[in-house]
Amino acid sequence: MESADRPSGITLPELLGAFSLAIDLGLGQPMEHVLRSWRVAARLGDAVGLAEDQRDSLFHIAMLSWVGCVAAAPEVANWFGDDIAFRADSYDVELASLPGVGFFLGHAGRGGSVPTRVRKVASIVARGGLPVLRGIQSHCAATSLMAARLGLSPEVCTALGQFFTRWDGRGVPFGVRGEEIALTVRLIHLADVVEVRHRSAGVAGAVAVARARRGGQFDPRLVDAFCTMAEEVLPDLDDGAEPYDLILAEPSLRLPLTDAALDQALGVVADFTDLRSTSRAGHSSAVATLASDAARILRLGADDVVTLRRAALVHDIGLHGVPASILDKGEPLTRTERELLMMSSYYTHRVLARPPSLARIGAVASLAHERM
Repeated sequence: MESADRPSGITLPELLGAFSLAIDLGLGQPMEHVLRSWRVAARLGDAVGLAEDQRDSLFHIAMLSWVGCVAAAPEVANWFGDDIAFRADSYDVELASLPGVGFFLGHAGRGGSVPTRVRKVASIVARGGLPVLRGIQSHCAATSLMAARLGLSPEVCTALGQFFTRWDGRGVPFGVRGEEIALTVRLIHLADVVEVRHRSAGVAGAVAVARARRGGQFDPRLVDAFCTMAEEVLPDLDDGAEPYDLILAEPSLRLPLTDAALDQALGVVADFTDLRSTSRAGHSSAVATLASDAARILRLGADDVVTLRRAALVHDIGLHGVPASILDKGEPLTRTERELLMMSSYYTHRVLARPPSLARIGAVASLAHERM
């Protein structure tokens, strides 16, 4: 068997599950938010008759729906300051509402001087919210592109383009409403929000936010089903469930990637990680090439060269936990900002610590910024 065709021991769902931990950081949420949201959506999907052949689509949509926030991070930082804080705060408000308008204007220019904030607010108002719309559109395009590069189905790619739709049609793309939105996406819409509210306000809080957005952001049928079984649908935060065991419990999610497919998938993750900063396009892939070339010159073993190249591709995955405003800052960082940047290596280690098949790659990747 050619080495490229050998099973790598890692499945695409396991890799995406790990990547979702980095996305959690970029959303300002605790790790495993995306994975818990998937569990909520899957349980609710079972209750409302989600077809068996859509379960794997639901997983991939859950893992990738927020990937576009990476592509939009520099733009969000330009308009609203700390992109991570902005996204964390956004869970507290229904964005397509009067309070939502207040949210955007209240965050415009956050962290800047008063004149800067006034200019940002004036620009957003004068342009009719166009900067916000462009950010959402780039998000949707990025998620669909990543899914396509990973070889996922056209159904998944199309569904990811609906992530910012709303049941009432007031989302993006504007006018897409009701059952025109894929059921998998409607499930994720609800699960993403109630998981956050469950952690902050318990089951009652999750039910309250679902009811408040019923018929607006959320499908009324799904809200009604959720409210009748919220305690069964919402995962116990201390249940000790290992997310990767739950992933592998799904028969459709068990197929290992070949070595070649794993390398390609890691390359996709690398390219999307680099999008967090306007100056880093192609950085991770270039580091991987240089590192593997150096390893060959030093006559490292073939397996070590492969591990090093793969680790180099994901060595900066922890940057998802660092605000884009720090990564693109055009002047010296403050002490606090330097500390936040240094945390990225720790985040890399944590993101890639599980499953065991990724742990060796993660152990090497997390050392990339050490010094002799």
